[in-house]
Amino acid sequence: MSTTTEQSPEFEGAPEAGGRDTGGRGARLIHNEATTEIPVHLLFRDEPEPVSVPLAPAVVSRRRGTGEQPRVTRRSPAPVRQRPVVEVDPDLVERPAGVLPGMVGALAGAVGAAGCVLASWWAGVLPPLAVDALGLPVRMSAGLGGPQWAALAGAGALTLFGFGGLARGRTGRAWVLGLFGRYRGTVRRTGLMWVNPLVLRRRIDVRLRHWRSDPMPAVDANGVALRVVVLVVWRVRDTARAALGVEDHQRYLRECVEAALARVLAQLPADVAPNSPRAAESATLRNTEAVGDSLTRIVAADAAAAGLQVFSAQPLRVEYAPEVAAVMQRRRIAALDAQHRDKVLTSVVDSVEDTVTRLTVRGLVELDDYERKALVKDLTVAFYTGHGDR
Repeated sequence: MSTTTEQSPEFEGAPEAGGRDTGGRGARLIHNEATTEIPVHLLFRDEPEPVSVPLAPAVVSRRRGTGEQPRVTRRSPAPVRQRPVVEVDPDLVERPAGVLPGMVGALAGAVGAAGCVLASWWAGVLPPLAVDALGLPVRMSAGLGGPQWAALAGAGALTLFGFGGLARGRTGRAWVLGLFGRYRGTVRRTGLMWVNPLVLRRRIDVRLRHWRSDPMPAVDANGVALRVVVLVVWRVRDTARAALGVEDHQRYLRECVEAALARVLAQLPADVAPNSPRAAESATLRNTEAVGDSLTRIVAADAAAAGLQVFSAQPLRVEYAPEVAAVMQRRRIAALDAQHRDKVLTSVVDSVEDTVTRLTVRGLVELDDYERKALVKDLTVAFYTGHGDR
């Protein structure tokens, strides 16, 4: 809004401020320009709108030579950074692979082996001892021509495929099959079976397993160094993601546990001072049940992307680091010693007061102030010495 004051005919010859006449000259003009920005929505607002998010004030410097006053604006707070969600390939999901019973492979291998023997006998290259042992008639050598080579090649291929595809499935173990870099399925069957010998097999343990970690470093809410031992109970739920989604699913699980441990332990202190007014109500890392629930929830969410199912992640031992344990031990001993001294002193004072009161009330002695102080001093030294010898 700009305001400019100009000379008006009706003000000509008007006296200046202070009663002085200017002799018909116009009044001294004051040229001033002030700019004030008013948002339009504030001019037509009846009631103040509630502000859901507090905004931090920020001062914008004025422009020189314009008479503009500094404006106060509102700066929106920095957005809260959220943890990125692990994206999993939707096509990489465990599915059963096509296999045949082991008897089919064994039968095909036996037929191929018999075909090789017959093709050799047909070509006349079968040794005489084998001919006699099998009871075959003696045949004149026809030589290894095209038909003989084709028969040998076909029978040999059938033998290799039949016997080479035989595999034994075990309880609690699974085979992850891949062909030319692509996932072809998972075999969870047990017993003798036939699998395509061209596929690449990778064995994975799908039993319920537990992992007891070594002492891992961590810090509590006060920055005190700790050593924590964790027991994790888990199993492989999706073999495709566990074998192909990550390089090493066991190492991935260990690193997830370390990361979750650092997050959970940094939220609570390891201990609270005994003389604290809220020592009984304060949550600490000694509450292993609550810490274990938080740790299990975080580890299970992180490990699910790798096809792992985590049942529990419980801290077995939470202790101070070696460089901190000695200092904390000395501090605890000093606190216990001070507490013991306070109890002893309270007991001695009560005993002295009871003794002096009984002596004076029963009229056994008459003491003035000086004698009373001397008796109290002597009794205090005697009683305290007696407590110290115990």
